[in-house]
Amino acid sequence: MALVLIADDEARIRRLVADFLRRDGHTILEAEDGVAALELVEAHRAELGLVILDVMMPRMDGFGVLSAIRASDQGAPLPVMMLTARAEDTDELYGLEAGADDYVAKPFSPLVLAARVKTLLKRAGAAEKEADTFGALTVDERRRMVMVEGQNVELTPKEYELLVYFKNNPRIALSREAILNAVWGYDYFGDLRTVDTHIKKLRAKLGPCGSLIGTVRGYGYRFEMEK
Repeated sequence: MALVLIADDEARIRRLVADFLRRDGHTILEAEDGVAALELVEAHRAELGLVILDVMMPRMDGFGVLSAIRASDQGAPLPVMMLTARAEDTDELYGLEAGADDYVAKPFSPLVLAARVKTLLKRAGAAEKEADTFGALTVDERRRMVMVEGQNVELTPKEYELLVYFKNNPRIALSREAILNAVWGYDYFGDLRTVDTHIKKLRAKLGPCGSLIGTVRGYGYRFEMEK
């Protein structure tokens, strides 16, 4: 169970989310604006397991709080979920590229949100594992780092999640639908070409190790290399 901070200027939203997360055994902190949220993060950083941030908040918006959190990250990054009524693709892209781990648009199902919180916390727990090495490729989930031939590779959050998903499912033919559901979520309604576009970019960034992600013609992809 985790300590979760919910930052939203709507009290009813905070209560709704808090009630469902308490059912799963989590302890809740609440903030009604961005400045208060950041103060709570600074005061409880060591024990916080997850932060849920509304984008539109007074005094400091969620993106500002997210930027401050990421600027002060040391070691494993603090998981952050963005919660917003603004559903534009540009907002979601901005949030994810700024370092958000998930992005949920209102209105939402509290049960689905609670499940996604569980997934984020499980993923954060997996980050305590030692680094995995596949030839010249190293994936260090504890430090959220990827290296090729000893050189750090900068990946977007989705590219990183793709790579982790592949390396955790080696030698398995994964369909585009399975990849989309696992990395983007079952409520994502984007085109399957999103998977192809992200994998193309990921392969390019991995350089000589990009070939580890093999194409299964007419189906999807497979992480080729054994440890």
